[in-house]
Amino acid sequence: MSSNEFYGKFDTIGEILRMFAFNLTKNQEEAKDLFQETAFRALTNRDKFRLGTNFKAWVFTIMKNIFINNYRKKSKANTIIDSTENLYFLNSGSVSISNDADRQIMMDELKKMIAQLDESIRIPFLMYYHGYKYQEIADHLKLPLGTIKSRIFFARKELKAKIVNLYGEEVRRA
Repeated sequence: MSSNEFYGKFDTIGEILRMFAFNLTKNQEEAKDLFQETAFRALTNRDKFRLGTNFKAWVFTIMKNIFINNYRKKSKANTIIDSTENLYFLNSGSVSISNDADRQIMMDELKKMIAQLDESIRIPFLMYYHGYKYQEIADHLKLPLGTIKSRIFFARKELKAKIVNLYGEEVRRA
């Protein structure tokens, strides 16, 4: 296909291509950019177009692929990657606490509740709380992994029940 034929075919579908670009982006300026990028890619890759194939479908596929690639780039750009060992940046909120008194009282009460747990569920729970992995706890206590997971689950369940008994149902909703 000669250059003139290629440009002519592209011009005939130009308006439909612009509408498709707007339909994808829902923004006039982004649609113009997408159309321009599609035109550039189609023209630079014109030697890859094979006679007998649907020209309109070929160009629309180029546009759709450019749009998808740009969308993926934007979504990755908004992703926060935290490479710290304990995910400090992801776990640190923007909320600051001006007074630790309430929190310290609740923590003391929680520690008392944990101390009241049966030893068989308290020890695995505390080890998990201190950062041990399930498998490490199982190896240390010489118990099966499933048993450790169950005991930690039962410890959480019992603590939740104690908290609801102490503070009432409004804690569960918070």
